[in-house]
Amino acid sequence: MSTEQNKTVVRRFSEELISKGNMAVADELIAENYVNHNPIPGQMPGREGFKKSVAGLRTAFPDLHEAVEEMIAEGDRVVVRATRHATHRGAFMGVAPTGKHVTIPTMYILRVANGQITDAWLNWDMLGLMQQLGAAPLPGQAG
Repeated sequence: MSTEQNKTVVRRFSEELISKGNMAVADELIAENYVNHNPIPGQMPGREGFKKSVAGLRTAFPDLHEAVEEMIAEGDRVVVRATRHATHRGAFMGVAPTGKHVTIPTMYILRVANGQITDAWLNWDMLGLMQQLGAAPLPGQAG
């Protein structure tokens, strides 16, 4: 596939799976043997693990929306710099719902083969998210 075709797959990943939570698209876009190279604690491997992690994220943040700021593709890799916006409406990593709106800077690299995402390397500002939820102290605050 061309880099433009790979970018189209990743754009659908961002818009349909992450922002809209359309899990029916996961079977089309995520390879069965998908590997998340830095999974969240307890995340199962493969496509089913991906689906469960996104479902859990969307339970905690049902209005989650990802705004792609930049997308770069070379070969079978697509790099995304995005900002995720959401409201904390369900439990997340032991934190009860706060109703707070959060902004989460996110970067990830996805490997695309035969029109499906096979590998992911994800980096999002987890500390910043936990600080926004009040679950971690801000710099200068007592811990």
